[in-house]
Amino acid sequence: MCGIVGAIAQREVSEILIEGLKKLEYRGYDSAGVAVVDSEGKLTRVRRLGKVKELADAVDEMHTMGGTGIAHTRWATHGEPSEANAHPHVSANISIVHNGIIENHEPLRALLQERGYIFNSQTDTEVIAHLVEWELRSSASLREAVQKTVLQLEGAYGMVALDSHDPSRLVVARSGSPLVIGHGIGENFLASDQLALLNVTRRFTYLEEGDVAEITRREVAIFDKTGNAIEREMVESNVEQDAGSKGKYRHFMQKEIFEQPSALISALEGRINDDSIVVESIGNGAKEILAKVQHVQIIACGTSYNSGMAARYWFESLAGVSCDVEIASEFRYRDFVVRPNSLLLTLSQSGETADTLAALRLAKEKGYMSAMSICNVSGSSLVRESDLAFMTRAGTEIGVASTKAFTTQLAAMLILVTAIGKEQGTIKPEKEAEIVKSLHSLPAQIEKALEFDKKIEALAADFADKHHTLFLGRGEYYPIAMEAALKVKEISYIHAEAYAAGELKHGPLALVDADMPVVVVAPNNDLLEKLKSNVEEVRARGGLLYVFADENSGFEPCDGMKIISLPHVDPIIAPIFHTVPMQLLSYHIALIKGTDVDQPRNLAKAVTVE
Repeated sequence: MCGIVGAIAQREVSEILIEGLKKLEYRGYDSAGVAVVDSEGKLTRVRRLGKVKELADAVDEMHTMGGTGIAHTRWATHGEPSEANAHPHVSANISIVHNGIIENHEPLRALLQERGYIFNSQTDTEVIAHLVEWELRSSASLREAVQKTVLQLEGAYGMVALDSHDPSRLVVARSGSPLVIGHGIGENFLASDQLALLNVTRRFTYLEEGDVAEITRREVAIFDKTGNAIEREMVESNVEQDAGSKGKYRHFMQKEIFEQPSALISALEGRINDDSIVVESIGNGAKEILAKVQHVQIIACGTSYNSGMAARYWFESLAGVSCDVEIASEFRYRDFVVRPNSLLLTLSQSGETADTLAALRLAKEKGYMSAMSICNVSGSSLVRESDLAFMTRAGTEIGVASTKAFTTQLAAMLILVTAIGKEQGTIKPEKEAEIVKSLHSLPAQIEKALEFDKKIEALAADFADKHHTLFLGRGEYYPIAMEAALKVKEISYIHAEAYAAGELKHGPLALVDADMPVVVVAPNNDLLEKLKSNVEEVRARGGLLYVFADENSGFEPCDGMKIISLPHVDPIIAPIFHTVPMQLLSYHIALIKGTDVDQPRNLAKAVTVE
């Protein structure tokens, strides 16, 4: 969840490190720090509680100089947010930054205290610093000391070690937490995300599990977990350099909501023709695999879990293939049965979600026919470790509350569902053409949804003094209500829950009163009359209703019920369409509440720890 940046160059690197941290602040913003070594071996470490701006001001004030350095922005796991717990952590001449969690840090701490080490923080990371310093005493190089250290660590880590006695090199190690090396000319860089380095390089190498790398100004040497030298592919990035800029928008979340039409155009490009799905676009060998699929097991977390829950209805109703959806952190810790010819489908925006990755690795050992990922980051671990990778092409998403990743995941899964049905003959050409026509119309329909921004902004004022909200939906709109509730929780800190509307009478009605807004997702479909009955159950108990209704659904405003009349769209894509007003509502409620929209408390964008 934290962000790492490192650099080794002839020029002064402090500004590069700070600018990199600013691009990674979405990964953690409890505290930040930098350690820089000059050519004479003088180490300067600066740490500050709070956001990267606090660190940047301190670095400028102290005129921090040096050609080798590491930097970190923290999302607290072990130890409260504080300057003492901020990275880098130092042991004599060794400085360390680290992402992840060291699960055996307590026995290691006790061992190191017996050796005479004094701990100045509550973090698990300081254990790594002292271990490297200890091992370096009997090692021929920093790399050897790091390799001895990682053999003692249990858990997840992406770490960088700097020795102030030898500022000519950095040593990095990766296990469960992503690291990427950026290649320059006479200088090299590293980060936990390529976004941090786009202003200095476009050439990247992604480290694999167990890799240790030694980086100097002119060379990058990579070794596997056994210490053998290996080669990793260098790739050119085409990510836009200004992806980390808000442009004309107030927040990244707002920008990303309004980017959804263009993101969907990108997601659909080359994957649909005038009236058919291009199955080959899903990946090499996809036709053969999809023709055999009898069951789909979706594994995901958070927003991606909600998108999987929505897509389950499509897999079963359109393609006729059974589908289960499970939270990755639950799936990986239970005994599960693999059905014959099952496709394992993992969903993730970042492709580095720790629980989803661990579930993928476990499931691959259990005999799934194939493993496929739907992901937004092409160089991510999830993509590299899956048999098939279907990229959502949403573009960089920085706001913690995911928006365009959700809608592009849904579009990708609708394509996948149609491809499965096409290959198995359960979706006839006429139905395929109908689905494709709807997909072609989707970006324009999302544009129409965005036109309701001002109306929803005015409506959000009703939530200024509210502390609880219910969201209701039926069928495939229940997961849309789940996603809406998650958004409100994440960025406005209102306690929000989603229920399948038919469940109201089984408990949630006890919560309904004039202080509990109830938001209803109301398309014009076969369940409309049943949904109207559920709405009446709320009205009869004095609840405040906000109904986002299809214009043809027949809802009329009345006392205690406000109607947001939305244009009718094809039922196939309507769940995606109805997502956008929910995103706008959560955004405007957060503005009224005065919260930090892009960086909500206690959360970070990429969840790379359990």
